[in-house]
Amino acid sequence: MLTSRQNPLVKQIRKLHNSKERHRQNLFLLEGKNLLEIVSKIDYPLVSLVSTPQWQAKNPHLWQKLILQAQRVETVSEEVLKAIATTVNPDGILATASRNNWQKTIPSSLQLGLVLETIQNPGNLGTIIRTAVATGVDGLWLSSDSVDLDHPKVMRASAGEWFRLNMTVSPNLVEIVKTYQNQGTQIIATLPEANKSYWEIDFSRPSLILLGNEAHGLSSSLASLADQQVNIPLQNNVESLNVAIASALILYEFQRQKGMKIFS
Repeated sequence: MLTSRQNPLVKQIRKLHNSKERHRQNLFLLEGKNLLEIVSKIDYPLVSLVSTPQWQAKNPHLWQKLILQAQRVETVSEEVLKAIATTVNPDGILATASRNNWQKTIPSSLQLGLVLETIQNPGNLGTIIRTAVATGVDGLWLSSDSVDLDHPKVMRASAGEWFRLNMTVSPNLVEIVKTYQNQGTQIIATLPEANKSYWEIDFSRPSLILLGNEAHGLSSSLASLADQQVNIPLQNNVESLNVAIASALILYEFQRQKGMKIFS
């Protein structure tokens, strides 16, 4: 059992709290039972797997399954687990996985897609991912100047739905948007000065929704590509909504127009 914070593996994992180190090591973190249960169900490959004896005793079947998916397995003390986890009260298990595995090919033909530009808050991004899965989004593109798609807080905020969405990071969102636009996909930009509300859009057409930075919105280069510019009506001098809430409103309008039963 690893009991020292000076252990090389412990030091290596702790460095993954930092974005530059996640990129340098080409690894990301998976923390907690909820995420690891999903990892187990989809047989997602793990590089390293660590947990406390107490966690293993409470979750013997899940532990045995996860062991088969990991290249390296270690038991650690509770003190060590706390040192390497990003959460204040970790539940006893943590894993690392390769960053090469999560980017997925997005279909060349889609009914609904999301383009996210310069999203900075990991909680927002994780919530958008969760909502995107719930509303049937076919693919999500994230600009390369956004928060890491595999940031630990993004993973947790997605409640595990992160694994179920086709998504990728792109250095050139303009090119992505133009490609789909040339195929007949309508491009919808959310802009506060727009004269049309989001529920006036015809979502029976293939659509790509553009959402921008929490503070500054969409860049002019992306906004200028929009076939449809929409706003979300606000009262009482409220200037804007959280980007995750804005995305949920528009995505569920897509659901409403499809005539699907949203809640079961």
